[in-house]
This record gives sequence, structure tokens and C-alpha cells, in this order.
Amino acid sequence: MTQEQLWHVLDPSWGDLPVMLLKWLGRRQVQQKMDERRRSWHLALERMEKAACRLKQGTQTSQILSLTVVELEEKLKEVSLSPESVLYSYMDKALEMNQEVNCMTEFIHGCEDQLQKQKKQKEKGLLCGIPISIKDHINCKGHISSGGMVKFLGQVKEEDSIIVQVLKHHGGIPFVKTNISQTMMNAIYNCSSLIFGQTLNPLNPQKNPRGSSGGEAALMAGGGSILGTGLDVAGSILLPCSFCGVCSLKPTGSRISTQGVIGALTGMPSVLAGTSWGHGKGCASLALCTKALLCQEMPQVHPTVPPIPFHQQVRLRGISKEMFSSSMKWAVQHMRKLLQGAGHTVGFHIDYVVDELFTRGIFSDGVTHLVDCFKGDIVDPNLKSQYNTDRLPALVKRMLAIILKPIYPRIAQDLSTLCGGLCLAVPTHSCR
Repeated sequence: MTQEQLWHVLDPSWGDLPVMLLKWLGRRQVQQKMDERRRSWHLALERMEKAACRLKQGTQTSQILSLTVVELEEKLKEVSLSPESVLYSYMDKALEMNQEVNCMTEFIHGCEDQLQKQKKQKEKGLLCGIPISIKDHINCKGHISSGGMVKFLGQVKEEDSIIVQVLKHHGGIPFVKTNISQTMMNAIYNCSSLIFGQTLNPLNPQKNPRGSSGGEAALMAGGGSILGTGLDVAGSILLPCSFCGVCSLKPTGSRISTQGVIGALTGMPSVLAGTSWGHGKGCASLALCTKALLCQEMPQVHPTVPPIPFHQQVRLRGISKEMFSSSMKWAVQHMRKLLQGAGHTVGFHIDYVVDELFTRGIFSDGVTHLVDCFKGDIVDPNLKSQYNTDRLPALVKRMLAIILKPIYPRIAQDLSTLCGGLCLAVPTHSCR
């Protein structure tokens, strides 16, 4: 019996009992959907193990896994390595890592067909035969993009996202999807959902890899993938990469298409979600794959993407210990001089930028939409405290902010910011 049918047969005179029964039934239905998804995932793992056995053929797995993506590309193009042996090696290692840290959510069963299709092509793409892991919320044809939420379960995607289309066009082989945090809006805390469970950090299983792309970073750090994809608003890739010791790259917002990528929140016009073509073993691998994505095909299928090709001369030159590149520093300093020359006072207001422009830009509705996303779902324990704070009435948040300001000014500011509404006032002080 559905919730609607139960509502019609219950007598309102029974008091709170109908409401309690409806809540119980709702949670039971959610639990059934999650259990069904877990069962299908176990079947997918079995299918992946069988596929790996078919491709094994005496492969020297350790040798292949030790290669950089540039070395791997060269050996695949000169046919000194077979694409089957490479795909097997990473499938086998990914299965091993999933046993250890629980980092995957899907086996992309079309990878073998993609492999055969790629082998028949006369012209080899930049990523010819290279296995690629895909963050859970990026659409792959024939698979579910859950976002760690029950409401997206059962929605099998009919076509690939543009990112996946372009990767395949260049010969890449998407082979697994990886775990994320519920709603993908708790990048700082964890990589966990009630559907797929907790992802662990392969460098220290007592820790978590952070989120929301924790599955990608964990799989990469453990050697189960050599390249991966994701999306980053406020550290969803940068944080887990930092915690797991792998490289990442976040291009300028709108540089790479996000069409075919699901998310808990829509809108956010004041805060762009930069497509982080992230996760790689070294900057050279990120440069190679960025070159593949910044191709003429992407603006052709998604006209809002600027048709600016990859610039070989300004490609990644190596890992820097500094937070900002020299070009970024030059641009900011040059603009500062120009503004000061025009009579303006220039200051640095990091708190204002983070609280008033960034956080209020995302949650200008007072977190109402994010809270609504949990309707028909069960909140992951790692998100419970944040969720309970978010759902407080704006008046209560403001009162708590006033009370806590003398003791915990940072928490007070966060509560005030979560009340919603954009604050466009310019700060009255500067820190030069």
C-alpha cells in the first residue's frame, strides 16, 4: 500500500498515529530502494570480476600500474601493450581497492564495447585505451547517477554526459563510477552516503578522504585508476586530492561543459561550479587530459562553452608549493596598481568574500532548497548536525548568532550567513 492510499483509509480522529504511520512507511520505502540498489551493485561487482578474468591473459599487472599516463599512452600507441591488458590491470586493482576502502558505486559494463570500438579506429586519440574513472554524478549511458540520494535511484541515463562523450571520442575507456557524499554539499566533512556507505582514505584507513569526490581520490591514491573526473564548487575535488596525495586541476568556470551532470542544487548564478578535470598521477597526466577535453568537439555539442583550444605553451609546468601561480599573482598585482592609479583604495577581505559573496551566493535562499532535497530520503549521520542547523528557522539562526558571537564568532558568522539573502555592502575596513 502506498502512502497516498494509506492516507485515505486512516481516520484523522486517530490523532498523531496517521502521521507516524506515514513517516514509518516513507522510511521503509526509502530503505527498500537503498537495499535494492545495494543488491544491484553487488551483482555489478560480480560482473566486473568476470570481465576482468576474461581480459587477464597473463597480464603483467604491476608493470602496467607503475607507468605514468604519458608512458602508458606511448606504449598503447606503439602497440607494445594491449588495451585489454591495461583495462584488466586497472579493473583488477580497482576491485582490490574497493574491498579495502569502499570507493566505487558502479561498473561501467560498456567499457569492453568501448574498448573494441576504440581498437577499430584507424586514428588513435590522445587517450587511446586509457581507463578512466567517473565521479558518480556524471552521467554514463545505461547507468544511474545517484548523487548519494535515493530520489535519483532508478533513473537510468539514456545518454552520456558531454564530458564522457569527449573522453570516449579521444579513445578513453570509462570503466567505473566512484563514491561521493550525500548531496555533494559537504566537501569539508566526509565521503559517505547511506546508499553506498563510507569511503576510507587508502593512506590511512582510520581517516576519511573528505568529499565530495572522495571515491575518486581514494581510488586514484590506491592505484585503481590513473585518471578521473569530477566537479568542484568549493573544494569537492581539491580537498580529497589534498588528503589523498594526488593531483587535481580546476579550470575556469564554464571552460568545460557540465551538461549531463546532476546536482542537489540548481541555479547558483553568482557561484560557478568549475568542472575540475581532476585526479591524476602527476601534472603531465592532467595536462594530457585537459588537452583532450579542450577540443573543438566540446563547443560544437555545447555552444556556451568558449571555443578556446588548449595552449601548449601555458600548459602545466609542474607542481608548485605556492598557492598561486606567478601568472595569477601578476594579474592581481597589475589590476591593483591600475585601480590605485585611478584613485581607488584596494584591500583584501577574505572573510567578506567567503561569507557574503560565496556562501550567501550558494545559499541565498537560506538553505531552503538544500533542506528540501532531503525530503523522501534519510539523512546520512555524517550530515545530521549540519542538516539540523540548516533547517532551523532564519529567526532562530539570527538569535543564536547574536548569543554565540562573543564566544564563538566564527560559528556565529556561519549561522548569520546561512540565514540567506545576498549582502552586497562593501566592508568599511581593509587589510592591506
